[in-house]
Amino acid sequence: MSNNSADKKILRTTFFVIHATRGLIGDQSTRRKTMFAILLIALVLLFSGSTFLRSALNPRDHPGLFIAFWLACAWLTLTALLLSVFDLLMLRIEARKAQRTLREKLSQIETPDSPNAEDNE
Repeated sequence: MSNNSADKKILRTTFFVIHATRGLIGDQSTRRKTMFAILLIALVLLFSGSTFLRSALNPRDHPGLFIAFWLACAWLTLTALLLSVFDLLMLRIEARKAQRTLREKLSQIETPDSPNAEDNE
């Protein structure tokens, strides 16, 4: 019985994470705000790890904490980088779609058989 409950909890959490991620990735302004926030957090961690947390992150005294801290910084930076690459790809897709739409509209205007061409003459 407890195994079934644990499976449901994992599925519910997975479902939430998937939909939250789709919401973050789908909207351009939310995606950019998320990138900014993630980079800001990574920079604050980088600054604090290099200054006042330096003694707590001494690799000789606390190797596990040192590795975990810098892996978290790298993970946040990589996440922001992947979001920015995704944003660039989405911009390219939207630009191609707009270009294709513009070409179709221009080709409709240029055809002499179109009813708009007779109105212009």
